[in-house]
Amino acid sequence: MENSKKKVMIIEDDYFVLDIYHTKLTQAGFEVVDAKDGQDGLDKLKAEENLPDLILLDIVMPRLNGLEVLGEVKKDERLKSIPIILLTNLSQKAEIDKGMELGAVDYLIKSHFTPSEVLEKINSIIGNK
Repeated sequence: MENSKKKVMIIEDDYFVLDIYHTKLTQAGFEVVDAKDGQDGLDKLKAEENLPDLILLDIVMPRLNGLEVLGEVKKDERLKSIPIILLTNLSQKAEIDKGMELGAVDYLIKSHFTPSEVLEKINSIIGNK
């Protein structure tokens, strides 16, 4: 459908953070898919018929971390064009650099961005029209 909602997948193991972003994006009119860790996110991506328009990806997670997920996504022909924004903590400079090298379009330091600013960033990358 041409006028279907834009879809964002949030891969985040912190339920509090996940819930805040999920609520904010849903209120803004996005379809939101949650994944509780990297492996869950990758499994959902590979099973998903209707791929997300963007992925918010936490770096530090159990099972598969965000950089591992990013690497897998970028190797997959079907998934590699999906823009990925890394969700990071302030102390993760090396991981951020690595993530940008691997093909992330941007990163957000969780403590520096409000959910509204995260929404603005998503809109600037994929829009929601």
